[in-house]
Amino acid sequence: MNFDNFEVGYDIPAKPGMDEADIQTPCLVLDLDALERNIVKMGDYAKAHNMRHRVHGKMHKSVDVARLQERLGGACGVCCQKVSEAEVFVRGGIKDVMVSNQVTELAKIDRLARLPSLGARILVCVDDPANVADLSAAAQKHGSEIECLVEIDCGAGRCGVTTTQDVVHIAKLIDAAKGLKFAGIQAYQGAMQHLDSYADRKAKLDLAIAQVADAVQGLKAQGLACDIVGGGGTGSYYFESTSGVYNELQCGSYAFMDADYGRILDENGQRIDRGEWENALFILTSVMSHAKADKAIVDAGLKAQSVDSGLPTVFGRDDVTYLKCSDEHGVVADPNGALKVNDKLRLVPGHCDPTCNVHDWYVGVRGGKVESLWPVSARGKAF
Repeated sequence: MNFDNFEVGYDIPAKPGMDEADIQTPCLVLDLDALERNIVKMGDYAKAHNMRHRVHGKMHKSVDVARLQERLGGACGVCCQKVSEAEVFVRGGIKDVMVSNQVTELAKIDRLARLPSLGARILVCVDDPANVADLSAAAQKHGSEIECLVEIDCGAGRCGVTTTQDVVHIAKLIDAAKGLKFAGIQAYQGAMQHLDSYADRKAKLDLAIAQVADAVQGLKAQGLACDIVGGGGTGSYYFESTSGVYNELQCGSYAFMDADYGRILDENGQRIDRGEWENALFILTSVMSHAKADKAIVDAGLKAQSVDSGLPTVFGRDDVTYLKCSDEHGVVADPNGALKVNDKLRLVPGHCDPTCNVHDWYVGVRGGKVESLWPVSARGKAF
């Protein structure tokens, strides 16, 4: 992308070649070295365990990051949650895109059915028999093929059916429908991803794996094979990958690593942001006031982040603490007066997904210099 006609501070927070110190705040900064190490590490893991990795695009909403995950991590494609997100990735050149969610509104189904004409494999999840007929009608209208997975509610308590009987019933409807192809099972256990205890997460996944294994056997008995048995997140991928049932992971936050995920513990009782994964995403913020001796006020408040999973942490420092925030201000405890006006801090957001969704750009930094500027391609694509 040519940034010659972009103005720093109005259109964009930085330009490639600038010093990191001159980046306009608040904005999202990516440590490119850490990001690339995370991507390679997960890619190597998936390959070593004979698993495909369909990276979760809803986390970063970025075509550029998805391409990096394909190139460095061997990702087989992207999953996302909305048709508009899928459209962004397909138009950006990603050729294998799954909407790991239900698409039931006719207008959205029509848009979904048009995407294969752009040269992409399109998959979607189904948990309602009535949805099959609508998907089939749209696929026939546009002369396309939509691959469908039956979603199992394996503990998250959201979408998905709960019995093997229902899985088989919907799969047979898909298999018989014109314009559709039965692709397998979607079984993501989202409710346990952030449980601190490794043992607690494993107990939840053991139940899910047994449920999914039963469904796979039920389908096989009806002559229906699963190309995809998908699921697995940053807090559980090691369980799905050694289950003998799943064959596709759908991890997202591992690439950026936020404060909430970072707190969960691995098999050895260590936080996963202290060895398993590196913090690669930061909210860069500046001190705008230090009128109170023990408090610094920074320019990253609620409008620069999501705090649904807790406040951000200050990266690389234990002498200052992010205490609270309002719309435009963040309050940082600075008991020793270590900060001064215009100092910059890197904040690790509590929850990366919704934080990324409130920004327009990622500023990629390496060696103290801005190397890249990537748009948050699917920002606001919530329909």
